[in-house]
This record gives sequence, structure tokens and C-alpha cells, in this order.
Amino acid sequence: MPRMWAIVERELRRFRRSPVLIIVSLIFPIVQLVVLGYAFGGNVRHLKVGVVDQDHGVPAVRIRELCNAVAGGAQTFETIEYGDPGQALTDLRNGRINGVLTIPPEFSRRTLSNTAPHVALIEDNTDNFVAGTLAAAMGGLVSAYNQPAVEARRLAGQATLDVVEVYPYVPYVQYLLPGSIVMSIFMMVMIGGGIIFIDDKARGLHEGYLVTPITKLELIGGFNVSGTIKAVLPGLVLMTIGSLIAGIPNPFEPLRLLRLLLVIVVTAFALISLMFLLMVRVSDPLLPRAVFGVLNTLLYFPSGAVYPQQGFPGWMQVIAVADPFTYSVHAFKSLLLKNTGFAAIGGDLMYLVAFSVVAMTAATLLFRRTL
Repeated sequence: MPRMWAIVERELRRFRRSPVLIIVSLIFPIVQLVVLGYAFGGNVRHLKVGVVDQDHGVPAVRIRELCNAVAGGAQTFETIEYGDPGQALTDLRNGRINGVLTIPPEFSRRTLSNTAPHVALIEDNTDNFVAGTLAAAMGGLVSAYNQPAVEARRLAGQATLDVVEVYPYVPYVQYLLPGSIVMSIFMMVMIGGGIIFIDDKARGLHEGYLVTPITKLELIGGFNVSGTIKAVLPGLVLMTIGSLIAGIPNPFEPLRLLRLLLVIVVTAFALISLMFLLMVRVSDPLLPRAVFGVLNTLLYFPSGAVYPQQGFPGWMQVIAVADPFTYSVHAFKSLLLKNTGFAAIGGDLMYLVAFSVVAMTAATLLFRRTL
């Protein structure tokens, strides 16, 4: 352990002498946000909508049939039946579903008596793309419901849709903030972790470690810990400054800051572990510079940082499932835009920790104590 911390101290001292490196890692993510990629575009599909039927009358059944028709046809959303409205709202707040369609108890009676029947769409409006698509789809569904059948002998009361937004309006700059934080962490991981590691090998500094009794695990652990500490710094700075610029409500709430710090640390460790796994057998200093541009695009845009993943083609959604960016961005969105608790980000943290363990173990096994 002392030998590993010696590596950490050496890397941090070197990092302190590179102020340009710190500035670049903070500025470049902001520049990256203005670049539009393939992630922009596509129709948002396969949203998850919870249906709470408190009426169970014939008109309510008609609404549910129309929902199933949309799910089977345009596939804009998929329906999940809920018997408990409270559980549906809990899943909505924790990000498991995108909206809740509530059919009130008096819906059928109001429909048949033509006394302004209503259904309610409760939506997670922290994602404007998803909220707009869902509201439009539900509006079209209600319009279709209001069209009388050809054989209808009398016109039933027309239903209306009440859209209920769970959260205040979310400007797009707030929507982009989570991805910017992850990007700032990744930039430091690329520059302060991968490139410096390869440059040390190219200049022969790496050979000094190979003649010491330090183990492979201690060596990789030392590089990973020092890289994590360096990557946490820009993440914290951008999280703080970005929250103020974007106007995040109550950005310095103690519990929220504690959760954000935990996500930043876990994200930094996961990404630095990935970086050393990719660079552990690389010796050519030009190769990382060529790979990082592609890697940046491959990880950032499929994560849902700039556009919802429901609008991606199938192959891109497969990348998003394995992408550690996806889980970091989701965790930051839950904390910054919704101010949720650990229940909403527990799965994200578990994936990032498991990813870190797998990547670090693989990097240790692949590391060679030879030139």
C-alpha cells in the first residue's frame, strides 16, 4: 500500500505543475456541447407510460385500447398497468417510467352524461423531448377517442386531457449540464490519465517502476487512484459553476452535494479504469491521440446527454446499455434536475462500481512487467 501511494503522490505533484492541463479539461467540455452529432434526431419511441385505471368502465376500456393500439402501431410508448397511483408516481420520480396516464373514477359517468370528462397525464418534464413527444401522443389519442363511431346513435361527452408537470420548467442549459460534468471528468481522464501514462512509457520513465518490487495491482491501483483524484477536481468545479450558470434550484443543499460528490468519484474511477484497460498494452504515443477523438464520440453521444436514447436506432441503444456515460448522465440528471435520493441512482452506482472492478481487474491481468 505505501508503494501505491508513492505513485499517487508522484502523479499528483506532476499534475500540480500543469495548470494548462487543468484549464483545458474545464474548457473543452463546454466547447464539445455545441457540437451536434448523430444523437440529435430520430423519433422518440418506446417510452414507458404507467396507466392507472380508477374507473374500469366501458369508456375507460376504450382509452386503454387506444393506448395499446399506439403501443402496437407507432410504438411511441409502451403501457404498464398500475393498481396503486402512489407506486406509479414513485416510479415516475425515480425514472422507471416516463409518464402516468390516470383515468379518474368518475370518467365513465361523466362521459355518458356529457359533463366534461377528463383524463390526466402526469409527465416527467425534466426531459423536454420526451415530455413533448408524450404530450403530443396523448393529445392525439384523446382526439381519436373523441371521434364518434360510424354506428353511434348518440354523441357521448368528449374527453379532455389535463397535462400535469411534476417538475418546474427545465431550460435546455440545465438539461445539458449532467453531460457537461461527465465530459469534464472524461477529459481529465484522457489527458491526465491515458496520454500522460503513454508519454511516460515513450520517454522511458515507466522503466523505473519495473525494477522495483511493486506489484502489478499496486501499480495499476496507484495510477487509478491518482487519476481519480485529478478527474474529481474538474467534475466538482464544473458541477458547482455549471449549477449556478444554469440556475439549478438549491444547488448547495448538503445531502444533494453529498450524493453528487459520490457520483463524481464513482464516475471518475470507472472512467480511469476504462482508460487504463485500453492503454495498458499501448506504447505508441500517437495512438491514444487518434483513438480518443473516436472514443469521445462513441461514449458521449449515445449516453443520452444531448438527446433521449428512445430516439436512437437499435444499434446505438446497444452501445448505450454498456456505456458507463449512460449511467453517470442518468445519475446526474436525477440529482440535479429532480433532486431525488439514492433510490433513483442506486442502479447507476452499482453498474459503475461493477464496471470499475471488471476494468481494473482486466487491466491488471493484461499489464506486463516487461518493456
